[in-house]
Amino acid sequence: MHSFNRTNGFTLIELMVTVAIIAILAAIAMPSYNSYVTRSKIAEATSELSKWRNAVERYYQDNRNYTGVCASTSSGIDAKYFSYSCESTAQTYTLTATGVTAQGMSGYAYTLNHNNEKRTTQFANEASTATCWLTKKGGC
Repeated sequence: MHSFNRTNGFTLIELMVTVAIIAILAAIAMPSYNSYVTRSKIAEATSELSKWRNAVERYYQDNRNYTGVCASTSSGIDAKYFSYSCESTAQTYTLTATGVTAQGMSGYAYTLNHNNEKRTTQFANEASTATCWLTKKGGC
């Protein structure tokens, strides 16, 4: 009797099934992962705007107006994913965080004003009128 030696290994079909399963899992996982990364970057904007607002309000408490507040309070901002700007008059101000394109945050913009009104003016390259800071599609 002849005995046939079977070599150990994978057949082409087994490899193709494995590759297909990995591709399906990656197609499902990558968008979720990218969403979480974006949400973590948005946290910088909301945190820095809130921190900056505190400094602006301390300035107002000392000076009884917001004139010159932008230059006086902007030094402590830790900007990586967003660039920050400020506009002020004697009794109003608006702080803005705009996403940095080189960091993958193009199309995101948030504001905070003297009435503590938080707004999202742009989210995922779409104009927004949300009266809150959006961190994900579909809600605040």
